[in-house]
Amino acid sequence: MNISFENPDKINGLMTLTFEKDDYQGEVDKELKDYRKRANVPGFRPGQAPMGMIKRQFGTQVKVDVVNRMLGEKIYDYLREHKIQMLGEPLPSDKQQPQDIENSDRLEFVFDIAVAPEMKVSLAGDDTIPYYNITVDDALVDRQVDMFCSRAGHYDKAEAYDPAKNDMLKGDLRELGADGNAKEGGVVVEGAVMMPEYIKVDEQKALFDGAKPGSVITFNPSKAYPNGEVEISSLLKIDKDKAAAMTSDFTYLVTEVSRFTKAEVNQELFDQVYGKGNVKSEAEFRARIADGIKRQLVADTDYKFLLDLRAYLENKVGEVAFPDALLRRIMLNNNKERGEKFVDDNFKASVEELKWHLIKEQLVEANAIKVSDSDVKQVAKEAARAQFAQYGMSNVPDEYLEKYAADMVKERKNMDSLVDRAVDVKLVEALKKVVKLDEKSISLDDFNKMMQEKN
Repeated sequence: MNISFENPDKINGLMTLTFEKDDYQGEVDKELKDYRKRANVPGFRPGQAPMGMIKRQFGTQVKVDVVNRMLGEKIYDYLREHKIQMLGEPLPSDKQQPQDIENSDRLEFVFDIAVAPEMKVSLAGDDTIPYYNITVDDALVDRQVDMFCSRAGHYDKAEAYDPAKNDMLKGDLRELGADGNAKEGGVVVEGAVMMPEYIKVDEQKALFDGAKPGSVITFNPSKAYPNGEVEISSLLKIDKDKAAAMTSDFTYLVTEVSRFTKAEVNQELFDQVYGKGNVKSEAEFRARIADGIKRQLVADTDYKFLLDLRAYLENKVGEVAFPDALLRRIMLNNNKERGEKFVDDNFKASVEELKWHLIKEQLVEANAIKVSDSDVKQVAKEAARAQFAQYGMSNVPDEYLEKYAADMVKERKNMDSLVDRAVDVKLVEALKKVVKLDEKSISLDDFNKMMQEKN
């Protein structure tokens, strides 16, 4: 077997593989013998059909399968042995000539190979990267305390609706006819819950001011929620098409007024958030919240560091020549159903990601970054912790986090992102010790604003 590789411009490779009969015939004969053992041919006992018959029936297909398998193996073996970094997958070249697989013993295959451009990436102590430390001040802790109080709050009965208190009403809705009376066969909803504060038109919203149990308010949902098919559909329990056509007035008989009361900052709240007896004072509660916020914000500051590091290194590496035409073919081959417009719209961003991927590969190798199963599971566990924290659940038992993380890892669709995240975590920790950090203090609001502007 002969393999030749041409790569004159360093990024567009042409690989030619020539097979002689002796290269593949042994494997073909071996597979045909296996076919014979399994073949159930009428008129012959299992495994006793004549080999000539087996060759006539299956020979060409077995030869195709063997050669295709050997092609893949030989291509990747050659690239690995000669340390050639291929981008994407090999594609049949337009220099490929038709092959008579059935009758020819000598077979020649030609492939276009996209080769990664050569670039040298290095970092040292004189490379300076910004690192933003988000300040956890009293105002930030106050916001978190208020969130906990809101989530642990409850509704109490109130005498009258106060728009300033964002009260909730419960009552019965009835559709009115053109004569102002209840419409026969009209929409009726008993126990309908309304929060007038969310009505979009002030004139309609004001109709509910001072409402008490027993009050009857006449209003028009289509005027209260202009172009609000979703709100009207939900309120009147009708489908969206019917909601879009609804123009009737309705009466609303108020049966109950409820006012939301936030939980007090006391031992009951401490126990609910952090577990019974784990926090015993407001000062300890606030300190625990501050520590939790700091831990959560580390991921944000590290992510910003990685973004800044990427921009710094991409600028340091400079312009890099890629085999654009071949990469476009590879991208189109992998997105046939989306077509050339998809490739045109996304090619630039794809090449930018590819450049960063190649840079990051060198960083990973230079810093001997290795990711274990436990690293991946820890990333999944932190993702679970963050997800629970979004719902104010800061005291989730470790065994629940372990189970949640284990379920995430089992899903193959999650694995690539979890492994990438685990690599990023280790890479950031390693590189923070390599480069010079230009540390800056910043408020969370300013940090979020900065990230939004970047996006």
